[in-house]
Amino acid sequence: MKVDILKQFSIFMPNRPGALSGLLRLLTEKEVNILGVASEVRDDSGVVRLAVSPDAEVSAILSSGGFSSVETNVLAVEVNNKPGGFSRIAKALADGKINITTVYGSSAAGAAGAGEVSRIFIAVENVPKARALLESLEVPTR
Repeated sequence: MKVDILKQFSIFMPNRPGALSGLLRLLTEKEVNILGVASEVRDDSGVVRLAVSPDAEVSAILSSGGFSSVETNVLAVEVNNKPGGFSRIAKALADGKINITTVYGSSAAGAAGAGEVSRIFIAVENVPKARALLESLEVPTR
């Protein structure tokens, strides 16, 4: 199973029109490629989580733009886009006593659907152990 380690930034944002647009404009100007995104909103504030390549200098960009953020590592796991793939990953981590703290993902399912690759972004408490465990999983052939 293909597993990469990426940077994840949890960015604290106001919950108002244009806030996300301003963040994305800043990152676009600095040519930061966003590989994954998730958000949570509560009342008047929210958190946007961005997964970016590990060599991106996003922390300095965010600080210079006035954004408060927390940087962590996140696993990017590629899995066949069919039922049960994510379940196998979650079970393997649970069996390995690894806690998942954040999860989000994407799928590029076109007309063909099954057989294409999905990417799941998983923040865990022990990145090296989780990566080794997931890399050892066999990829199902069906």
